[in-house]
Amino acid sequence: MPLSVHHHHHLLLFLSISVIVATVSAHNITDILSSNPDYSQYNSYLTQTKLADDINSHQTITVLVLTNSAFSTVTAHHPLSVIKKLLSLHVLLDYFDPTKLHQISDGTTLSTTLFQTTGTAEGNLGSVNITDLKGGKVAFGSAAPNSKLDSTYTKSVKQIPYNISVLEISAPIIAPGILTAPPPSSDLNLTALLENHGCKTFSSLIVSTGVIKTFQSTVDKGLTIFAPSDEAFKSKDVPDLKKLTSAEVVSLLQYHATATYLPVGSLKTSRDSISTLATNGAGKFDLTVSVAGDSVTLHTGVDSSRIANNVLDSTPLSIYTIDNVLLPTELFGTTPSPAPAPAPESDDVPSPAPASAPTPRAEAPSPDIASPPAPFGKSPEDSPAEAPSHAADSTDKGAGVHVKGCAVITVSVSLVTFVISYILMA
Repeated sequence: MPLSVHHHHHLLLFLSISVIVATVSAHNITDILSSNPDYSQYNSYLTQTKLADDINSHQTITVLVLTNSAFSTVTAHHPLSVIKKLLSLHVLLDYFDPTKLHQISDGTTLSTTLFQTTGTAEGNLGSVNITDLKGGKVAFGSAAPNSKLDSTYTKSVKQIPYNISVLEISAPIIAPGILTAPPPSSDLNLTALLENHGCKTFSSLIVSTGVIKTFQSTVDKGLTIFAPSDEAFKSKDVPDLKKLTSAEVVSLLQYHATATYLPVGSLKTSRDSISTLATNGAGKFDLTVSVAGDSVTLHTGVDSSRIANNVLDSTPLSIYTIDNVLLPTELFGTTPSPAPAPAPESDDVPSPAPASAPTPRAEAPSPDIASPPAPFGKSPEDSPAEAPSHAADSTDKGAGVHVKGCAVITVSVSLVTFVISYILMA
């Protein structure tokens, strides 16, 4: 029996929902590599360094993998912090499959890597040179001047066009100085690092209040600092610190750090709230995270702040600059109305803010205060129209898209089920 106009409308709605479900894409590098024992060491280090989270958080990426025998030449002689830097140089922020490798314009191209996004790579140290050699070979090397092309393309491991490509190469790509171990986290001059990146006010405050000692005692087991820029402290919405008790100022500063190592990828894939150093039995003092493309925003319940720059990413320490001072609800309430009258002060429990507490800021911070996050790779628009035929066995056919996240699947399936039922009942 022909469908009525009523049924046609609902059928269109059903198809629209199906398209939305199909376009929710993601990948899991750990799952991709787990099927091949030759990459077990490489895969293990991706998990240990949390680079797997970073890889999974990007929509377009190419991972250059090494067999256990090729990778062990580095892992046997270097600490985890060095291995992480090296691994990040093997993750390209663009999509390259075997066909595209052999179609490189002028035979050579430079591709940005995850190492470039750490903020520690100078010049071209964070890029990889890909050159299509005569005879069908494709070579890889550091983009730094006078670097050798010591690695070659071996085979395709897997492609999900144009989401992720995994390619095996013959040897590690070594950039100048990348195998040099950074100083131990406990030896880092945190205050100098913060001051050099436009956070002098925050640096001065953590020193004068003694919070710096808390940071230093925590860093070796994992620490992430969200440092407000000097411009952030000049905002009219920032509370007058002189009107806060000493305990409240300490809690405010501790609220800008968590005793966990959280590189960018881990922040992007975080689903749970983040406990901070201010968290105690009297208050949650936590943060939530939202992601829009490559932009990461922290939310307090009172205000929010975009992460502007990654100052340092050296396992187990991450330091970011942020656009706004983070205001916890435990001190500044959740609504624009004045805060309740202060409760009796306690040595252990910070008292609420005085009645002159600032009103919350708008959710969207101004993008003009600090520079945006480091640029990520090119869009896959330049990629070939089809995956290479010789790599077809390693490519997901038909559905070149993976759906990730049970919440997304559950909601989508529920919607589809509802629409089908509604059509049948109509």
